[in-house]
Amino acid sequence: MSIPRPVIVRAALLATLLACAPLAGQAKDKDKEDRPTHRFAVVGNDARADSDARLKQALADSSEKSVSFVVLTGIKGENESCGDKLYLQRRDLFEHAKRPVIVSLSGSDWTGCRNSAKRTNAIERLNRLRELLYGEPESLGATKIHLTQLSASPRFRSYAENAHWKVDKVLYATINLPAANNHFLPAAGRNSEYEDRAVANRFWLNRLFAMARSDKAQALVLFSEGAVRPFHLDQPAGLRGLLRRAPVERDGFEAARRQIQAQAVKFDGKVLLVDSDAPGGHKPQIAWKGNLGQLSVGTKAVEVNVMLGKDAAFTVVDAKQ
Repeated sequence: MSIPRPVIVRAALLATLLACAPLAGQAKDKDKEDRPTHRFAVVGNDARADSDARLKQALADSSEKSVSFVVLTGIKGENESCGDKLYLQRRDLFEHAKRPVIVSLSGSDWTGCRNSAKRTNAIERLNRLRELLYGEPESLGATKIHLTQLSASPRFRSYAENAHWKVDKVLYATINLPAANNHFLPAAGRNSEYEDRAVANRFWLNRLFAMARSDKAQALVLFSEGAVRPFHLDQPAGLRGLLRRAPVERDGFEAARRQIQAQAVKFDGKVLLVDSDAPGGHKPQIAWKGNLGQLSVGTKAVEVNVMLGKDAAFTVVDAKQ
């Protein structure tokens, strides 16, 4: 008995569709793998310049893109006022941003501030910034994300600027490590602000790594202004090494650097440090050594794609002045 031609045609078409279905599914899965899980932006601090126009432009640019959040490493330049008026103006600017905004303080925000008698009032200004920018456990911006602050710990109630949040399987955090040697003052007597903050930061880093391990996070990303430079622990041996280990002044980042490197060894995921130091090349790129990475953005506004799968992967996709 002969089979009608329309039936044969339909059968052939069905066989073709079934044969192509796995390929289409594979292409769809590959396309999904190629897309970033999420993206974030970081705006490096330019301590030499007035920041108002630059911050407005950076926030406007990020508002038009699908970034999960924006981190600002500093809110003002060294020559700008340390007064409440400017602090409040900048806070209002950040609150009107469409995307969540997290501020990671810079040295120019507080360490160089002086009162009318030309005496330092760095600690008073730091405490004022804590009141104005970190009064609630949430980001700034029209769209807010919840932040867990170090100040929630009774022992460290002052340190609200240290905060963490999570996006997908990545733990993000800020830590107050300002440029200019982490505000270490080579003066006689107790360096109280630096020493107290070092204790708080040590506790904070231990907590972050413990949380990242417990939650099986694929990556921990730390934002600060100062460059911790964990790779610089590798020193040459012999006389050359001794000469290089004789610093002119104490390295204010050494304790944090050693702690991060020691903790990274015990963490299965990636550890990415993001700072405002000048990038080594013409544009910001991530340098990796093992699971430790460093991204120095300088004064640029940078966007980073995050891809999660078997391992976390970070790609710098945009950098603007």
